[in-house]
Amino acid sequence: MSHQDMSNQYRDSHYTDPFTDRPERHLYGGDHSVISTSPPPFQHDYRESSYSPSLATKDSRAGGLADDFYNTGFMAENNNLNAGAGSGKNRLSTLEEHDDHGYGLSPNKNYSDFPSNVSLVKNADEPGRGGFQDMEYADPTDVKRSGGEKKNAFTKFLASGRYPLEQRIEDKKRGIGRQRIPFVTWALTIAMTGVIIWELVRNAQEQGSPISLKPVVNPMLGPSSSALINLGARYPACMKLVKDIPPTLLQPCLNNTANPPDRFCTTEELCGFGGFHGEDPSQWFRFITPIFLHAGIIHFLLNMLGQWFLSAQIEREMGSAGFIITYFAAGIFGNVLGGNFALVGIPSVGASGAIMGTLAVTWVDLIAHWKYHYRPVRQLIFMFIELLISIAIGYIPYVDNFAHIGGFVMGLFVGIVFYPIISVTKRHRIISWTFKLAAIPLAVILFVVLTRNFYTSDPYAACTGCRYLSCIPTSSNNHCQGTGLTTVNVPAT
Repeated sequence: MSHQDMSNQYRDSHYTDPFTDRPERHLYGGDHSVISTSPPPFQHDYRESSYSPSLATKDSRAGGLADDFYNTGFMAENNNLNAGAGSGKNRLSTLEEHDDHGYGLSPNKNYSDFPSNVSLVKNADEPGRGGFQDMEYADPTDVKRSGGEKKNAFTKFLASGRYPLEQRIEDKKRGIGRQRIPFVTWALTIAMTGVIIWELVRNAQEQGSPISLKPVVNPMLGPSSSALINLGARYPACMKLVKDIPPTLLQPCLNNTANPPDRFCTTEELCGFGGFHGEDPSQWFRFITPIFLHAGIIHFLLNMLGQWFLSAQIEREMGSAGFIITYFAAGIFGNVLGGNFALVGIPSVGASGAIMGTLAVTWVDLIAHWKYHYRPVRQLIFMFIELLISIAIGYIPYVDNFAHIGGFVMGLFVGIVFYPIISVTKRHRIISWTFKLAAIPLAVILFVVLTRNFYTSDPYAACTGCRYLSCIPTSSNNHCQGTGLTTVNVPAT
């Protein structure tokens, strides 16, 4: 483009401001889009105002903006035009300067050597400082800058700090939680896979088959009840002195395959882990170890299915720290409740109680965020059906319904405390914090009272009919009476 053409283009770009009677000027970009430096047409005399146009841009983008500007006719002599067209760094060979009226431009000052990395805006932020925010969601008090205050782990753990409320609601609707990968769930699944393999190997060592087929068939396709007890199942006779199952009582050994049994071991030998050393049984860790054990392959697959899809999503939403507390609190309390009211002569295993605790967290989520869920009534109906199915599964062999019920109850209490609840109104916030503060002492009281009751009193005296919540009367369990242990006659030696 010749100098004359540029001058004509500059002339055509002028027009008369109806308020100031002064010609208005424009800068033409490389794509010929108009970037106006004129003030907005307010109804007052601009010459009396302090308006000063500027190019609002980040200095990290200044170089790119300079590349797009071409020299126009009102700038310096055209001896810089060819250099400006050929060199992106020097295309902005002249900058406009404000005159004494606050918006006029001076064509006399040359900035051909003006560095491209200098901000076009006074007091602009430094490159990479991250000052830009989408103000639709941003909290103006939460701009992250170097040297600014960082959120500590405790703030992130209990809530979401200053995480924008609108964004939290949108993430809730989309199922996005605090983290993407459920590390704890994956680790637990791997550990439990290793344990079920060890169970099958152990049973194969004792009975010659990984699955118990003699003297009775394990319907869950797993080891015998004796093997489960020896590996760490919840069995009260190994945890405290049970009058009807003393440490010297003879029971079928791990390697017994005859019916009636022909190989016997004492309760102390069956419990393993070094025995009792002449003292009362005290294997308290059996409140924890059953979480990692399963009655068989079917039981394992059912639990891992629920853990992989349900528990993993709960961990994503509430974070690993809150999840691991909820998971183990529910699993341990389920075994505490089962130890109090289930038949003492029947071993119990499984992660069902812990998984039921994560199921309870979904109830907390649904009730606390009712209006953010799609078809919440329909979800509630399906969740209620799911709860009934889980309780029905508690009647299968070696699975304790009390562990399911206890895990669900404790999951509600702990889930209320650690699940990130979104409170839009002050009333909702007060209600949610009231439940949080009430849930903590209730959970502690339940743990203390039932643990003490397990060791110091007869649980059947408090609730004689509770055993039927986890026992279907049959001849094999003495119709849910006594210990549930089938008595056999030991041949005289």
